[in-house]
Amino acid sequence: MAETKAEKTIKDLSFEDALKELEGIVQRLERGDAPLEESITIYQRGAALKAHCDAKLKDAQMKVEKIVLDGSGKVSTENFDE
Repeated sequence: MAETKAEKTIKDLSFEDALKELEGIVQRLERGDAPLEESITIYQRGAALKAHCDAKLKDAQMKVEKIVLDGSGKVSTENFDE
């Protein structure tokens, strides 16, 4: 399946930039100031942004789970427990 321009753009966003845009979309939808078709379009972008943020968070968690430095300075892997 071919990626759309919007999907490629989302892919290039940092977590912080994607979250900021997602928050703007949520606020706009909550205000209800967009016509129906535009609301659907921005909702779809919001869903893609949410998925992107979720993936970035999962990736960060996996990195934390894998990297552990013990007392002697040796790096090992362990699960991350909250």
